[in-house]
Amino acid sequence: MAQCLGESDGLTFWLATMQDYDEVMAISEDIYGGNDYLPHRYHSWMTEPDRVTIIARRDGQLVALESGLVVDGGTTVVVEGLRVCPSERGHGVAGVIQRMTDRYIKQVYPNVNTKRLTRGDDPGPEKLSKFIVLARRAVLSLCGEAESFKNFVLALKAKFGSLEKSDGSAKPQLTVLKDKHHLKAVLLDPGLSSRLQLPAGSIIQDWQPLKPVESNLEVLNRRNLTWLVDSSNDTPIFMSLYTPPYPVPFNGGSWRVNIDMYGEDLSLAKNALITNLEQVSKIYGIVFVHIYMPQSLWEGLRTFCEGDGGMKQYRDYWEQLFLESEMCRSGY
Repeated sequence: MAQCLGESDGLTFWLATMQDYDEVMAISEDIYGGNDYLPHRYHSWMTEPDRVTIIARRDGQLVALESGLVVDGGTTVVVEGLRVCPSERGHGVAGVIQRMTDRYIKQVYPNVNTKRLTRGDDPGPEKLSKFIVLARRAVLSLCGEAESFKNFVLALKAKFGSLEKSDGSAKPQLTVLKDKHHLKAVLLDPGLSSRLQLPAGSIIQDWQPLKPVESNLEVLNRRNLTWLVDSSNDTPIFMSLYTPPYPVPFNGGSWRVNIDMYGEDLSLAKNALITNLEQVSKIYGIVFVHIYMPQSLWEGLRTFCEGDGGMKQYRDYWEQLFLESEMCRSGY
């Protein structure tokens, strides 16, 4: 049974349900150039602990959605998924649903005092003035036919082997953290943030910023991630997170791979990229690879990936912005 949360500015607000899926997809057709994650994640959002997803209707028609996940031990909400139907854009609907979502989350989770989000475009100084810009991370985006993907990875592997051979020095190796206790020890190490220069002391996994604290480990555990760290010693200086491929709507059916990297060792970044991409399987159509990293790695990884095996750079240099505000302030 759908639950109505109230009315404002000619809109009625409801907690989203499974049954709203088709209407949400109908207002999302042009989102993120076909790279929209929500078709894949919507149903899991409906059952995810500590998540609130709100829709707005005008005259019965669904016109907007926003979602928030309460993290960091109940003190932070990560807002995601904001979208407004094309006919309502530019009329303040986004701000209205944001304020309603903030109020409802504050009502249900009174200890939430901070709102965090990531976005892939610079909204300009007026909107940014409402937030603290915690960090900017570089994004390298690649795109190609799934049939070419294996050859691309093989070409990268051969190139990396040639570079290692010509260099002649021993390279640090990477370890997959499969043991949950080992992973926990690494993530909760007080020195991790400074060694890896985590943005604002947070891990951003596939656009979702989380502090490396125990209460967030279960959130990360739900994501079926592969964790790589350098194995030179017990205090890693590099880490990457691989999010398994998921379908996106582009061209009637494509796949998206997200890889997050922390640390500034370019050789380890190249090795991690290959190790992660070797896991990709069961894809078809077009595949998009988005690699999120410190700005210092971008040019080196771009050059490394250039001209190999059919995968091409999909976008010029762009950035992932990590923003924060107090819950009492609204609008982004």
